[in-house]
Amino acid sequence: MTRTTARLSATAAAAAAAPLLLLSWAAGSAQAHGAPTDPVSRVYACSPEGGGAARSAACGAAVAANGAPFTAWDNLRVAGVAGRDRQVIPDGRLCSGNLPAYRGLDLPRRDWPATRLAPGGRLTMTYASTIAHAGTFKLYLTKPGYDPAKPLKWSDLPERPFAQVTDPPLEDGAYHVRATLPKDRTGRQLLYTIWQNSSTPDTYYSCSDVVFPAGGTAAGAARTPRTAEATPTPAGGRSPRTQSPSAESAPARQSSAVPDKGRSRPRGAAGDSTPVAEATHGGSGPSAPLLAGGAAAVLVLTGGAAFALRLRRR
Repeated sequence: MTRTTARLSATAAAAAAAPLLLLSWAAGSAQAHGAPTDPVSRVYACSPEGGGAARSAACGAAVAANGAPFTAWDNLRVAGVAGRDRQVIPDGRLCSGNLPAYRGLDLPRRDWPATRLAPGGRLTMTYASTIAHAGTFKLYLTKPGYDPAKPLKWSDLPERPFAQVTDPPLEDGAYHVRATLPKDRTGRQLLYTIWQNSSTPDTYYSCSDVVFPAGGTAAGAARTPRTAEATPTPAGGRSPRTQSPSAESAPARQSSAVPDKGRSRPRGAAGDSTPVAEATHGGSGPSAPLLAGGAAAVLVLTGGAAFALRLRRR
């Protein structure tokens, strides 16, 4: 075999293998991603897309404790939990999922950006998802007497979720989980959401700080939907915007600021929650890394083919 023939064979093999490498990479990267944007989760509020909420004192402390900004707000996931949440995630680490990259979310504070809700009212959670996958959403609300100034423990949550929905449709880049809120909550509470995927081994955890007015109704309660508890959004329908930002404290008031002018919200993010602004990903299409990987593979294929042609002409 001549040197030129050997080069051609090696180049052809590399070009043939590139599509297989791309398929293998894409399969490994196509994981589900997402987080609640309404009521806004801590990870989203404190991300670069969080608008005014990201500039709150609580978010500043979270980023400082974290050592880095929450750029990957849609990637707070733990593999292999398989429903053993209380055994795998330790007390005091519920908001971070015990992931070091999100440890700032576990800070016990009373001034996290919050969303005002109505006791016993209807809730429509908007859960932005950058890649669609099957799975079950479980919603928990902290028990009466919860103290936000203490680390969140499993004992602060009821044994059973107050709402559970499996495989709701993905609409405009988000899932919409509808439920009826408990009637006996007042003051600051925490809405804890677990999204256990069935099409991947991942489970997502998120903390959304909420405020219930004592003996009253939340602003915007009249706009809540009439759908029965834990009913998925009908196919082709739109989820109403149900919550308005909390004004209980200065940080909560700051969180209700309008997003920066000229910036857009992620698809599926409601407009009445603690503020949201532009998102890195939109809709149910592939994330930026997937697109970048595809472009790199195309360059490999194109370069390999061009190199082979040049060798043949020699």
